Amino acid sequence: MMKTLQKLGKSLMLPVATLPVAAILMGIGYWIDPAEWGGNNVIAAFLITAGGAIIGNMALLFAIGVAFGMSDDNDGTAALAGLVSWLMVQALLSPDALSMFLSIDVSEVNAAFSKTDNQFIGILCGVIGAMCYNRFKNTKLPDALSFFSGKRCVAIVTACVTLVAVLILAFIWPLIYSGLVTFGKAIIGTGAFGAGIYAFLNRLLIPFGLHHALNSVFWFDIAGINDIGKFLGSIEGGILGQTGMYMTGFFPVMMFGLPAAALAMYHTARESKKKIVYGLLFSSALASIFTGITEPLEFAFMFLSPVLYVAHALLTGISTFVCTLLPVRSGFNFSAGFVDWFLSFKAPMAQNPLLLIPIGLVVGVFYYILFRLMITKFNFKTPGREDDVSDAEKNITLNVKDYTAMANTIIEGLGGKSNITTVDNCITRLRIEVKKYELVNVKKIKSSGAAGVIRPSKTSVQVIIGTKVQFLADEVKNILKN
Repeated sequence: MMKTLQKLGKSLMLPVATLPVAAILMGIGYWIDPAEWGGNNVIAAFLITAGGAIIGNMALLFAIGVAFGMSDDNDGTAALAGLVSWLMVQALLSPDALSMFLSIDVSEVNAAFSKTDNQFIGILCGVIGAMCYNRFKNTKLPDALSFFSGKRCVAIVTACVTLVAVLILAFIWPLIYSGLVTFGKAIIGTGAFGAGIYAFLNRLLIPFGLHHALNSVFWFDIAGINDIGKFLGSIEGGILGQTGMYMTGFFPVMMFGLPAAALAMYHTARESKKKIVYGLLFSSALASIFTGITEPLEFAFMFLSPVLYVAHALLTGISTFVCTLLPVRSGFNFSAGFVDWFLSFKAPMAQNPLLLIPIGLVVGVFYYILFRLMITKFNFKTPGREDDVSDAEKNITLNVKDYTAMANTIIEGLGGKSNITTVDNCITRLRIEVKKYELVNVKKIKSSGAAGVIRPSKTSVQVIIGTKVQFLADEVKNILKN
């Protein structure tokens, strides 16, 4: 399970890398025109629209990126399958479509179906696309249907699988969404404790896109709280010292906590990879500080290290609990970044917003220490800590020039084609998953000319080849296709 999550996390790195610049563009635009979001300034409108084109389609990027990254050979056909799945889910589960299917007015459609454009659905579609590609890319059909053989049938199979997924989501999604709304209403009267629980679940539900359900309870008008509108004064009924309690605790986390976590991940990255992760972590941290858009940073480690993400959610809950108890209130129109914090000073319900600076510094210290300790103690595979190889492995020189013969010998040593489930490679090693570990013959594998064999688990085999491993991996995959 953990290995699958880490592979999912790695596949998200490509689409995640596009998010920080979009967040910064939107932040600059919002800074220029915070009241109208570009309505009064063409430059602000241009920047917000440009950034929003990416941030607003984050789930679609995930559908394509996950399908591509989790495919066996990173083929574009898998990305197309992920896109097909995404388009079908959005079309079939849209309020307009459901109102037509059920012969009811669109206003009667469950509110959950207006929130299917989220990261969880995107990732789910990407996984469906990758699974269908990996399973059916080599399918051979009868001569009459031969045109649809191989990769051409992947999108067709994906569409069929997606239909089943849509039917399941049609029943499950509104139950989960409505359940969260009901839960949110139930904790309204629990004060600071309830605010902390809300913030904890807000972060915890982000990977599934279900945080919108809770946000609708506390930030908007589902239960009459309207924390955002009342704080800014656009809606009457705010109470000084109370209104804003469901927003304030996010500022220390987004402006200080997550950037400190990024620093801890950078410091614990391997020396050889620090330059690579610097760009991603720095730009993501800047987006978090400046705009309060945290997804670029959170998705960089939530699947690579789920336990670490739960710790982040817990710290967010604690921050909100403490801030609710203190005489400090701040709010946002966009998100809990520097721009909104600065602009909230004159909001009707603002209370001691400057206190968030020392609070944030303390939160940042806690984040840095906890992240660094957990990463090093449990060897979490955060960005830059992926399995590395020694100089000895990098300098291996194979005497074998016939990669086809070498690949055949290794496949035989692995128990034959039928015993191999997946084939991948890193810089120097061939990484294989097998069905039955007892069929693996290490001596046979070594006789191929491989420098060594490692057995990390019962179903995993790593064959040490050297930096030319890609040629061998391609050959093994070609043989398995036939």
